Amino acid sequence: MKLRAITGFFFIIVMIASNLLGPYVFSGFYLLLSGFCLFEFYKLVREGGMTASRETGLINGSLLFLAIAANFYFPAGRFIFLLPVTFSAIFIQELYKKTPAPFTNIAFTFLGIIFAVVPFMFFHAMAFMTGAVFNFHIPLAFLIILWSNDTGAYLVGSKMGKTKLFERHSPKKTYEGLIGGIIISAVAALILAHFYTELTWKQWVTIAILISCFGTLGDLVESMFKRSINVKDSGGILPGHGGLLDRFDGLLMAAPIVYAYLYFISN
Repeated sequence: MKLRAITGFFFIIVMIASNLLGPYVFSGFYLLLSGFCLFEFYKLVREGGMTASRETGLINGSLLFLAIAANFYFPAGRFIFLLPVTFSAIFIQELYKKTPAPFTNIAFTFLGIIFAVVPFMFFHAMAFMTGAVFNFHIPLAFLIILWSNDTGAYLVGSKMGKTKLFERHSPKKTYEGLIGGIIISAVAALILAHFYTELTWKQWVTIAILISCFGTLGDLVESMFKRSINVKDSGGILPGHGGLLDRFDGLLMAAPIVYAYLYFISN
């Protein structure tokens, strides 16, 4: 428990610092983080007895993140049209491999990019919702609300949880925990609304509800994936906490949904 607490403390410090140290550190940090999460995904795929083109997937995942992120710094739209060339390598290289299921390899390679890289692209884009001007308020608030949801769900679920949510995939998750997470994250959103006035309190609470619901679903999807290959943790990079995918499973589905909500209310 002590090791878990120490790891969690430094993890929070690093995550907050990544938002406060400016746009270049922010972009570079989440590029690296998405790459490490993608590496973990491919490692899990191999542990499950399946294969994916790890090196090609990592290169293409990084290029995809860079091509989208570069648009927030300078006009880089033309670089996106180079991606079909690099992505085609995922297909072409299977012609030279003697594997029994080449399209399974291709499918898991692309799934890793969609599962582990694309959500971080949407999270990264939240810092540039006002255009080319970097603003850490929304991504930092997203993390605070996500952590509040996890804390509320754990506390309420462990004390009052009785009705299982998806017992087949995550035996400990309950509806009571889900409701507790929503309430605590909504309270956190109301507090944040006093400091981050880019959005109204109603919009912050709506974001909190979206993060709670879709963050929980993301957690369940990652649990479903791990159970399908009989793995307890996605990795051991965070002592006492497991792997990076274990820590960011709530972000994987919530970030694209929250960005879509922000996009529509701002346009």
